[in-house]
Amino acid sequence: MKVVLLSLGKTDEDFYAQAMEIFRKRLSHYLPFDMEFVPDVKNTKNLSEKEQKNLEGEALLNRIQQGDYVVLLDDKGNQYSSVEFSRFIEKKLYSVPKRLVFVVGGPYGFPDEVYRRANEKLSLSRMTFTHQMVRLVFVEQLYRAMTILNGEPYHHE
Repeated sequence: MKVVLLSLGKTDEDFYAQAMEIFRKRLSHYLPFDMEFVPDVKNTKNLSEKEQKNLEGEALLNRIQQGDYVVLLDDKGNQYSSVEFSRFIEKKLYSVPKRLVFVVGGPYGFPDEVYRRANEKLSLSRMTFTHQMVRLVFVEQLYRAMTILNGEPYHHE
């Protein structure tokens, strides 16, 4: 199984990109992991919130494959501790045959079509973060989950 973080837009700040790359490299010791970025929708000033959300959703859906297990990173999703998240990942490692795809949406969230395609929703926090921060928090938590599953001393209770 391969884990993919699919998100809209690029990472503008170098320090986020550098930190995400550190965790991506660390994750390569545990499982196949990739970060895929969908370009931002252009000319959003001329679009309504709904139009922008629909265009973003369409772009995301175009990157999701038929056999993918899709988890939206959404504030209305299930929340887990790091240990609980590691158990979630462990279950998916044994049950998802192809790709486990975690999706970061745009500033207005996901349109209904994306919610319908999703298998689950996961919330990283009840707080709101920038999309760049969400990407970094997610890759760090995925790395933490893998170290927990492997009994390594990165995570402390």
